[in-house]
Amino acid sequence: MSLAEAVTNVAVGYVLAVCTQIIVFPWFGLDAALGEHLAIGLAFVGVSLARGYLLRRLFERIRVASSSGGHGEHAEPVPHRR
Repeated sequence: MSLAEAVTNVAVGYVLAVCTQIIVFPWFGLDAALGEHLAIGLAFVGVSLARGYLLRRLFERIRVASSSGGHGEHAEPVPHRR
């Protein structure tokens, strides 16, 4: 289901980006053909995928560091004092 969610998120984002461009570009005097809108949408999808992946890796690294006391994920266990 995670893969289905990720693919659906990307597909919906792509369609939404292209539709938004078609509506917003004329407000700024920009004229683009449908093929150009589709290409621009793909560029933004690529950037969005990279951003999502990098942020997920960053936050996973932060989570691992905070759960291991800042020693990384392969830290030696700290002996308990009695």
